[in-house]
Amino acid sequence: MTALDRLAATIAARKGADPESSWTAKLLAKGPEKCAEKFGEEAIEAIIEAVKGDRDRLTSEAADVLYHLLVMLAARDVTLDDVLAELERREGTSGIAEKQARGS
Repeated sequence: MTALDRLAATIAARKGADPESSWTAKLLAKGPEKCAEKFGEEAIEAIIEAVKGDRDRLTSEAADVLYHLLVMLAARDVTLDDVLAELERREGTSGIAEKQARGS
């Protein structure tokens, strides 16, 4: 089990927990929209660090992005396994071909 798997399991376990006992439970209790907002904020912070070129700060912000992505997914009952299955489905497909298949 990877660190990402363990994190996803911890987040799933926090669903429905007392918001006073867990930051994750507090985020989830605020609803999917707030979880999405927090993910967006963290993504912007990661972008800023990527542009600045500070490797350590980017690493830290990337960890925050992954955490908040998993929280946002959990808020909409999408699991890490769901996302991994989609990545596996796309494996070996050109990004250009995949985008064309979606009509984007």
